[in-house]
Amino acid sequence: MKEKLIRITTIPISLEKLLEGQLAFMSQYYDVTAVSSEEENLKKLGINEGVRTYHIPLTRKITPLTDIRAVIKLYRYLKKEKPLIVHTHTPKAGIVGMMAAALAGIPIRLHTVAGLPLTEATGVKRMILNVVEKLTYRYATMVYPNSRGLKEIILKEHFCDSKKLKVLGEGSSNGIDSNYFSPTHFSEETLKKKREELRIHPSELVFIFVGRLVKDKGLDELVAAFKLLQQANDHCTLLLVGPYEDDLDPVSEHTRKEIETNSKIICTGYQQDIRIYLAISDIFVFPSYREGFPNVVMQAGAMELPAIVSNINGCNEIVKEGFNGLIVPVKNKEILYEKMTLLANNRSKRELLSSNARQEIKHRYERKKMWEIILEEYRIQEANL
Repeated sequence: MKEKLIRITTIPISLEKLLEGQLAFMSQYYDVTAVSSEEENLKKLGINEGVRTYHIPLTRKITPLTDIRAVIKLYRYLKKEKPLIVHTHTPKAGIVGMMAAALAGIPIRLHTVAGLPLTEATGVKRMILNVVEKLTYRYATMVYPNSRGLKEIILKEHFCDSKKLKVLGEGSSNGIDSNYFSPTHFSEETLKKKREELRIHPSELVFIFVGRLVKDKGLDELVAAFKLLQQANDHCTLLLVGPYEDDLDPVSEHTRKEIETNSKIICTGYQQDIRIYLAISDIFVFPSYREGFPNVVMQAGAMELPAIVSNINGCNEIVKEGFNGLIVPVKNKEILYEKMTLLANNRSKRELLSSNARQEIKHRYERKKMWEIILEEYRIQEANL
């Protein structure tokens, strides 16, 4: 009989996008249950991954009463199910899941850190988030920062002892399926039709950003840098693939207006499959303020795109300066503009970075290899009981 493994995220899309395929893989070795909010979306994910699901009310905001109710509900569920392992991802799922698991006496309590939103918070909010982070790590038996830079931040902030921290493999929470993310899936004719559909001229150089259109992703700086670039080069397009998130971290009104009125900025909204958008593009730009270990940077690399990324943990571990991309300071539109201009005007530089991009990803972050590393870590934790 298989031991039970519970995997928890705040919202199901995190299970779907950040851990795609991993739950199905783990179900070969464990009786897996996915726990999250948004019951209908969670059920769909369970069907796709072939695992059981359990719904609890979780929010991405500071909601103490809702969170306490979620802890109580999850505690009762864990006492009944008696899993061997509870493994959480995302901040809210972390504190609720680790607290409930500790109270229920679950022996192996694991938390993956894929980003620290608190690094952009200040004042009372920062104090609250610091306390929550420390409590999450206290209740966990092991904590896995998914990048070396995150581990350094956790130690610097004294959130927990170094003995509890471990970066698995080269970083990342799930690796990347380089067979799926490959430009070979698209013919020249398919790419031509997609460009025509988006009204992008064949001669245009396309910069692409993929992610939530929010301030923390560097959208204000990206749009400002692109506008500067336009003044010297009117054969460039900026393709934004992702949804706005106005309730949590909206871009400035000026940026929003520029996106909506600039004919060379194309906004596609959320896309289930981003590959063809990467395939029709020339340069990937990701000036985020904070990340854990961004999947989209690996995905762009696997699609042979040179990258311009901010000098933050995760990004500066995937991208090596001058080898498969360029690294720019955080929140610096002037240097971002300089690097975008450099690659726009220097085709040989673009081709050099592009030629290294895919092999670097395949060598370091292949998905099945990452799954095996996580499975081995589960075995290690079982042996240590």
